[in-house]
Formats: sequence, C-alpha cells, structure tokens
Amino acid sequence: MLEVAHLDAFYGHAQILHDVALEVRTGEALALLGRNGAGKSTTLRAIIAQGPRRTGQVRLEGRDVSRLQTHDLAQAGIGYVPEDRRIFTDLTVMENLEVGRRPARPGHAPWTVERLFALFPNLAEMRRRRGGEMSGGEQQMLTLARTLMGNPLLLLLDEPSEGLAPRIVEQIALAVTTLKREGLSILLCEQNLHVAGLICDRACVMARGRIVFEGTFAALADDPARRDALLSV
Repeated sequence: MLEVAHLDAFYGHAQILHDVALEVRTGEALALLGRNGAGKSTTLRAIIAQGPRRTGQVRLEGRDVSRLQTHDLAQAGIGYVPEDRRIFTDLTVMENLEVGRRPARPGHAPWTVERLFALFPNLAEMRRRRGGEMSGGEQQMLTLARTLMGNPLLLLLDEPSEGLAPRIVEQIALAVTTLKREGLSILLCEQNLHVAGLICDRACVMARGRIVFEGTFAALADDPARRDALLSV
C-alpha cells in the first residue's frame, strides 16, 4: 500500500530525517516507535507533504506520489490524523464530519455517518455538540471519524493515545483494531508500546531521524535489552 524510500527531511538547513525507508502492506498496521524527538511525527508530515522540505520517494499502491501536494495526497487515498487534532471547534460533530466527506472509492465500502457512529458510539450521543465543548478523548474520536469520512486507503495516525485517559485510549485502540480488521492500512506513530502492540504486528523504531530496527513485535519483546536501549526513557 505504501512504500517510502530514501526519505530525507529538512527544516531550514537542519536535516531531521536521514534515508528513511519503510513499507506498509495492504490491510496491515505498522507501528512507528521511538523516543521524543526521534523523527516519528516528522516522518508522517513528510509523507503527507506538510511542514518539512523533503527528498526521496513515496509510493501509494505502486504509484509515485512524491511530488503531489497535501490535498492531492488526500484525494489519492491518504488520510492523516494529526497529534493536535485540528477539529473545527465552532462546528458540531455532524458538521465536522460533513467537512471531511469525500466520494466513495471503487471497490471499497464507503464510510457513512451510521458506520462511524457504530464505531464510535460516544459521538452518536453528541451529534449536535460543538467541537469546542468536547473532551480531549471525544475530540480525538471526532478527528479520526472525520478523516474516515474521506474514505482513505491508508491512515496515518500521529500519537492517538497522547494525553488521554486509559478508558478512552482503550476505546480508540479497539476502534483502530477494527479498522485494520476491515482491511484499512495503517501507519501508527505511537510512544505507548502496549497500545501499539495491541494494534500492530510489525514495528519500525526510529532514533535521531533514522530507522534503527524493523521487525515483528514478538522479536522486539523477545529482546528486552535491545527494546530498552531503543525505547526506554
């Protein structure tokens, strides 16, 4: 579904990413792990062409999309859920969802309001509530639901559990697991190793803007010394 090769990213003259390469298979959830400042969020922003200047190659379903702008990448099928959510606080839940609506993709069941409310029952109970009146966890669910209204083929998720209560984190993890089970491809940027392990089968670990490990979660769990060296604070 997604192939990234030789990805470098720069803020001004400072190089943040160095020769990043990763692959997300169709229907797979891949975790992008690492300490704060490792380059995880920058990698997602570089893929979606937001923020840093980048070089390298990004391919979606075999098609080279490296030179497309953000709105073109969204139309091509990449959905992005940023860490800071970016909902429209003056709009209701229903209005936020309508903003994200895009046509269905051939061969894929379209996301409807009814399907989303089944996935996020909390949102169904507050469909007329304004975004600014919602909790952080409710806003995170709304951001994810709004992105799904765009009928993406690939979902980029940036730290969806950050700052949320454990109960809400569990609900979001279950929802994302359901999305994977339904065939959506997911690239999950996450610091919570437990949450990432519930959702994903494989992981890439970043350090100082480079991929330093790629493999299964089982391989990472079976080597605690390596895991701690790469991920512990």
